[in-house]
Amino acid sequence: MIHTPLTRRTLLAGTAAFALQAHASSSTGNWPARTIRLVVPGPAGSGMDIFGRLLAVNLQEALRQTVVVDNKPGANSLIGTDNVAKAQADGYTLLLSPSSAIAINPVIQAKMPYDTEKDLLPVAQVGSAGVLLVAHPSTGFKNLGDLVRHVKANPNKLVYGSWGSGSTGHLAMEGIKAHYGLQMEHVPFKGVAPLVTDLLGNNISVGFTDIASPVPHIRAGKLSALGCTGSARGPALPEVTTLYEQGFRFDMNGWYGVFAPAGTPPEVVQRLNQEINRILATDDVIQKFALQNMAKPPIKSVEQFATTVKTDVAVWQNLAKVAKLRVD
Repeated sequence: MIHTPLTRRTLLAGTAAFALQAHASSSTGNWPARTIRLVVPGPAGSGMDIFGRLLAVNLQEALRQTVVVDNKPGANSLIGTDNVAKAQADGYTLLLSPSSAIAINPVIQAKMPYDTEKDLLPVAQVGSAGVLLVAHPSTGFKNLGDLVRHVKANPNKLVYGSWGSGSTGHLAMEGIKAHYGLQMEHVPFKGVAPLVTDLLGNNISVGFTDIASPVPHIRAGKLSALGCTGSARGPALPEVTTLYEQGFRFDMNGWYGVFAPAGTPPEVVQRLNQEINRILATDDVIQKFALQNMAKPPIKSVEQFATTVKTDVAVWQNLAKVAKLRVD
């Protein structure tokens, strides 16, 4: 047996290594030991905010730790996403992002303040749905065909809104314009909530919104739903047909997803994924999703959601390039 002399240097080195190991263990083993911040890169009252707060309340109960929603809207989610991408990777800062911010921004933004692929980790998919094509009732539009016929007869007379340049709604309408040969200008809003407000006031006649925000106004007859993108009708508005059913052959779904800063400990990411999936599988949450016009949420592992992100990013970015979307 070989005996190594116990010198002061080896003792200090061993003590330091043990301390580092203990710190790493305690920093993740005791997680969460303080408040978790869930950044929602959209304004209060938007569909993104509704789902973020629903998730936060349930996650707080599951983790037995405070979870606060921090709204950071603007620039098609760039501001809020950048805040998370540059946050400390300790599991205490999370992002609830729409698919458009993850998939489309890297293609259309002239300069990105972060690297989406390198700076963010997929954690869990929270929902999957299309977006709504909505009009003020005074237009008389009942479906996509009504809109197409009007714009063809009146080129450049009608503008449309979306919740931001590069949003899913922006890309969907640009695809419709290209397919039907329509001439319409785009008006980007700083989120869904101000867009819905202007639609209600007839300050803008037509626009794409998220799947949830305009539902009560549609039911009240204050707005008209012309159709929805995605592969299925929304559960809260089953009478509203998909655009695919109406002849526009595009059925790509958007989603919301939870992301963490790159470098977040894998065990924390896995714990978050498991807790979020348990929440999404409960009858209460499924019913609340349905009331917000969101289909039953898919349950995916970290790896499965990462694959979804990679696949959808490729599809959306290709569409953005074909539509020649660019924000300078």
